[in-house]
Amino acid sequence: MNNPHYHGLLLPSRPAVMAMALTLVGSGIGHARGIKPQTVDREPVYVSQVEISRTSFGVPHIRAETLGALGFGLAYCQLEDYGERVPVGLIRGRGELARYFGPDSLESDFGFRHRYRRATETYHLLSQDARDLYEGFAAGVNWYIQGHPEEFPDWFPHDFTGRDVHGRFILTLRQASVREFFEQRHAEPTDDSIDGEEGSNAWAFAPRRTKSGNAILLRNPHLRWDAGYYEAHLIVPGDINFYGDVRIGYPLFYIGGFNEHLGWATTNNGPDLDEIYALDVDPNRPDHYLFDGASVSVDPEEVTVEFKNGAGVGLETRHMLTTPLGPVVHRGDGKIFVIRSSVHGQYRMVDQYLRMIRAKTLAEWLDAMRMRAHPSSNFTYADKQGNIFYLWNARLPDRPHDPDTSGAAVSASGTSDIWTDLVPFESLPQIQNPKGGYLHNENDPFYYANLNQPFDTLAYSANFPRPDLRLRSQLSLQLIHETKDKLSLEDVVRLKHTPRMLLADRVKPDLIQAVRGTSPTPEVGAAIRLLEEWDNTTSPAARGALLFQTWFERYLVGDEPFTGQSFRAGWARAFADSWRSEAPTSTPRGLADPALAADAFVWAVDEMTRRYGRVDVAWGDVHRVRRGSVDVPVGGCSSWMGCFRTLSFEEAEDGMRMVTGGDAWVLAVEFGDVPRAYSVLGYGQSAREDSPHYSDQAEMFATGTLKRIAFTEEDIDASVIRRYRPGRKR
Repeated sequence: MNNPHYHGLLLPSRPAVMAMALTLVGSGIGHARGIKPQTVDREPVYVSQVEISRTSFGVPHIRAETLGALGFGLAYCQLEDYGERVPVGLIRGRGELARYFGPDSLESDFGFRHRYRRATETYHLLSQDARDLYEGFAAGVNWYIQGHPEEFPDWFPHDFTGRDVHGRFILTLRQASVREFFEQRHAEPTDDSIDGEEGSNAWAFAPRRTKSGNAILLRNPHLRWDAGYYEAHLIVPGDINFYGDVRIGYPLFYIGGFNEHLGWATTNNGPDLDEIYALDVDPNRPDHYLFDGASVSVDPEEVTVEFKNGAGVGLETRHMLTTPLGPVVHRGDGKIFVIRSSVHGQYRMVDQYLRMIRAKTLAEWLDAMRMRAHPSSNFTYADKQGNIFYLWNARLPDRPHDPDTSGAAVSASGTSDIWTDLVPFESLPQIQNPKGGYLHNENDPFYYANLNQPFDTLAYSANFPRPDLRLRSQLSLQLIHETKDKLSLEDVVRLKHTPRMLLADRVKPDLIQAVRGTSPTPEVGAAIRLLEEWDNTTSPAARGALLFQTWFERYLVGDEPFTGQSFRAGWARAFADSWRSEAPTSTPRGLADPALAADAFVWAVDEMTRRYGRVDVAWGDVHRVRRGSVDVPVGGCSSWMGCFRTLSFEEAEDGMRMVTGGDAWVLAVEFGDVPRAYSVLGYGQSAREDSPHYSDQAEMFATGTLKRIAFTEEDIDASVIRRYRPGRKR
C-alpha cells in the first residue's frame, strides 16, 4: 500500500484494504508490542445519549445530549457509510500504517509520528468541548468495529482515543519530506496539474438582490470524487444546530454550511505561509548556526517506526534536525537552511470551528475567525440579519522582506531578517455588504470579489497575491453582476448549473474567420458551420462543444502530451489579447495565431471522425456520470474552459469520459425566519457499493436537481426513513 490517505493522497479502495488486512491475520503483528485491542464489555453511555435519524438519501441528523455523544454518533454514521476508511485514517494519524501494512507506508508514518507527538503535547491545551468531541468520536469508531467483526480482521485495532483523533488535526510540515520540498523549489517545474481543474465556487446575495428579501448563500466546493465530503446535520439542543459538510474520518474539518442564524462557504486561496531561510554555520561548533550574534544549536530528533516484515516486525530509525526557527531542510555551502511556517504546529482548528458553528451574529463569527486556527481559504458569509461578508483568510507571515518566489532561500543573520508575527487579522482583505449586494469567489485573488468595490491593488504588498481573474470567475460575474434581476433561491440553483463555456465566446469568432480564410474542404466547412450553430454550452445535447474542446487542446499543445506544463506554456501564447487588469472581465480574447488555429481545426475534424465516426457528437454522448447502475449524460467542463460548473473527467475503457472530480457537493440556503435550503452530493452518502445511498443522488446531480433539506424537527420527522441509536438492537 502506497502511503494511503486522503485530502491530498488517496486511501486504497475497500477491497484493497481488506485484502491486505486479511493477509495479516494470524501473523501476530496486531500484538507486535504486546498491545491487544481493548474490548468494551458493556454498551457505552454515549449510545443512550444520541439518536440518529436518517432522512431521504441517507442523510444523518445526529441529535445528541452532549458533544461527546455528538462525536460518537458522527463516527458511527461515517463507519456505516465508509467502513474501514475511518479507522485506517486514525491508524495513519498515529503513524502506525507500516506496522500493519508494510514498509511502503514508512514515509507517511515518519511524518505522522511528528504530528502525533505534537498532538500528545497539546491535547491538554484544547478546550474541554474539543476533547469531549474527540473522545466521543474515537469511542464511536471503537464501538462500530467491535459490533461489526465481520468487516474487520481479528487483529484490527479498536483502542482509539481522543488523542488519535486530535493527531489528524495537527497542522504541521512533515519533517520527513521537507527536504523534498526544498529540492523541488530548486528543481525544474514538474507539476502536471492543469490550472483551475480543482477549485470551488461561492456566492452570497444581500436582501436587496433577492426576491424574498433574505440573504442567500451558495457553497460549491470542487475536489476529486473520493475527497470524502459527508453531508450531516449536527444537533445538541440549546447549543449546536449545524447543517453542512464534514470530512470522512474527522468530526469537524474544513467544514462549511449553516445554522439557524448564519452560514459560510470556503474556497481555496493558496497563500504563501512559509519561508526558507539560509543561516550561516558556526565554523567553530558543529551543528550550530550564527543568529543574533550567538551560536545556536541544531537539535536532533530520533524517530523509530515499526513496519510489517513478513510474519515479523522490522524497525527503522531516522534522525531529523530542528531549530527554534523551524525544521532543517538542507545543509551545504556553509549554510543551514530552515523552513519557517505559520502552519507548523497549529492544533486548535476544532476549537475554532466549534465557535463558528455556535455563532449567532457576524460579530460572534468574526471573533471565532480571529482565533486564526484555520490557516487559509476564502470565506464567503451570509446571515439572517441580511449581512454578507467576504474574507481572504490566511495565517500570513508579516515578512520584513518580499516573499521569495524564485526558490532561493532568504539570507538571515538575526531576528530582524525573519518574520516573527502574522499580518494582523484586520489587515486581511475583507468586505461587508458591498454595493450591488453580492460577493463571489472562484479561487482567484480577492481583488474582484465585488466589481462595484474592487480592492485597491496598491494597498497590498507583494506578501499578497497579485490580481487575476480567470474565465470561471468572469463567467460568475456575468451571471450575478451584469444582471440586475432579483433572485429566488431556485434562481440561484438554476444559475449555478449554467452550461455555458466562456472560452467559446472569446475565441470562436476568430476561429471561424481563420478557417473560412483557408478555402476549407467540404468536411471542414461542414464542421465550421456546426460550430457556428453551436450555442457555446456544454449542455448534454450540445453538438459542437466536443469538437471545440478537441480543437482548442490541439491549438494549445500541438503534438505534446496535454500536461500542466504544456497547458501553461500554450495558454501563455494562445490569445491575441491576454488577461489584463485594465479589462478584467473581457480578456483574454481572440487568437494569437489564426493559421495555427486553422491547422489545429483540420486536425480536430480528422480526430473526431477517427474516434467517433462523425464530428457532431453530442457532449453528453461522451461525458457521463457513472456510479453504480447509473450511467447518464452530464453537462459541465474544465474550469480553464470557462465553465462555472467545473467537472474533470477520466477516460473509461469504452472511450467515454467519466466524472471523477470537480463539482459534486452543492448547498444553497436562504436565511429567513427558518433557513430554507437545497443540496446534492453527487457521489452520495456512502462509498459502499451495496448501499442504496451509493448512487441515489448521481442522476439528480447530472441533471442539476437538488433535494430539499430537512432542517426543522417537523421536516426531519416527515422524511425520516430510519431512526436508531448506534449499535443498539431494536
